[in-house]
Amino acid sequence: MHVASTAVLISEVGPRDGLQSIKTIMPTLNKKLWVDALFNAGIREIEVASFVPARMLPQMADAAEIVQHAKTLNGLTVLALVPNLKGAEHAILAGADKITIPVSASAAHSLANVRKTREEMIKELKRIVEFRNAHAPSIKIEVGIATAFGCTLQGLVAEDEVIGLAEQAALAGVDDVGLSDTTGYANPSQIKRLFRRLRGAIGDKAGAAHLHNTRGLGLANCLAAYEEGVTSFDSSMGGLGGCPYAPGASGNVVTEDLVFMFEAMGVRTGVDLDKLFRAREVLQAGLPHEAIYGMVPEAGLPKGFDAYKENLR
Repeated sequence: MHVASTAVLISEVGPRDGLQSIKTIMPTLNKKLWVDALFNAGIREIEVASFVPARMLPQMADAAEIVQHAKTLNGLTVLALVPNLKGAEHAILAGADKITIPVSASAAHSLANVRKTREEMIKELKRIVEFRNAHAPSIKIEVGIATAFGCTLQGLVAEDEVIGLAEQAALAGVDDVGLSDTTGYANPSQIKRLFRRLRGAIGDKAGAAHLHNTRGLGLANCLAAYEEGVTSFDSSMGGLGGCPYAPGASGNVVTEDLVFMFEAMGVRTGVDLDKLFRAREVLQAGLPHEAIYGMVPEAGLPKGFDAYKENLR
């Protein structure tokens, strides 16, 4: 077990992962207000959009405008998802600080999600890195190995293939490579084993945990990853999210619950929970007919929680 860090980064993916997973299209103004509220709560990395054709994901048609707005928030890392070189060019042109690229460990999911084989995605990744190096060397590139813990389309995914893909991505020149439980199949033992192998294979390039709560193990899996030395966690406000190309894949880990868990443990997130709950109200105002989830926002903070936290410092 690694020596646990005293601080973690919470990377909010709701404005991208959450919004692309529902049929409702949040108005651009509401998206901006939500991003502002998340930033005001102390979130310092937000995946604000994905750069894909609007005909495929009309929820992301205003991606460039949202990136440009987010760039006005001083100190925020503005993250955008891109599936290919064209998307990367558009994201970099819009001003994203960091781009994330999904590379599926499942051969079936790769074809369904990005219409490319895994081998073709590694080649595409190399082209994106070359473009970044030539035109925007300050932009960070991360890869998320999707379906790393199992796939609703093909079932089991070999761990050797997951780690092999991560090694290929690292060799392609990206800044870090994380693991994604796209389908909510993972359990804590599996999380520990794979993240330990990931760090052993690519060292400091081992990146974020992107975990789902589909089967109720989201927080347990985050804790397991943290105990293996992971310090960056993707989560989605209200538990919005999933993958339209992985049947049955439902919501991400709830940001509000994840922040509470870490803060209750004395692990700093930099996030103010009361302000985070207010950001949740902004989200609900923008999606008045969508269900959002979360245990802590419903139950409230324990009495004396702030004093308790101070005693942990």
